[in-house]
Amino acid sequence: MKKVLPWLAGLLTGFLGGLLGGGGGLVAVPLLRVCGLEGKEVHATSLAVTLSLSCLSAWLYLRAGRLDLMSAAPYLPGGLAGALAGALLLRKANPRLLRLLFAGLLLVSGGRLLLG
Repeated sequence: MKKVLPWLAGLLTGFLGGLLGGGGGLVAVPLLRVCGLEGKEVHATSLAVTLSLSCLSAWLYLRAGRLDLMSAAPYLPGGLAGALAGALLLRKANPRLLRLLFAGLLLVSGGRLLLG
C-alpha cells in the first residue's frame, strides 16, 4: 500500500488538475500529508507535482487550440514574482501557520463556490 498510495495521490491530483485547473493543487497538499510527507516538504513537493501536471495540461490545451499564450503573458510577471516571494517566505514560515493558512484558503474557496 505504501507504494500504491503516492501513485493514487498523483492520479487524483492530475485528474482534478486537468479537469478543474487549480483543483489539483488543492488536493495535492492533503494527499501528500496522507502519504507521509511533513511541513514544508509537502508544499515544495506539491509545487513540483503540479508544475509537471500543469505543463502537460497546458500543452494539451495549446495543441487543441484552447489556449492563447498571448492572453496568459500579462499574468506571468506577477505570477513569477509571487512564486519567488512565496518560496522565499516558505523557508521561514511556521508549518502550523502554513496549515492554518491553507485551511483558510480552502474554506474561502469552498464558500465562494457554494455561494456562487
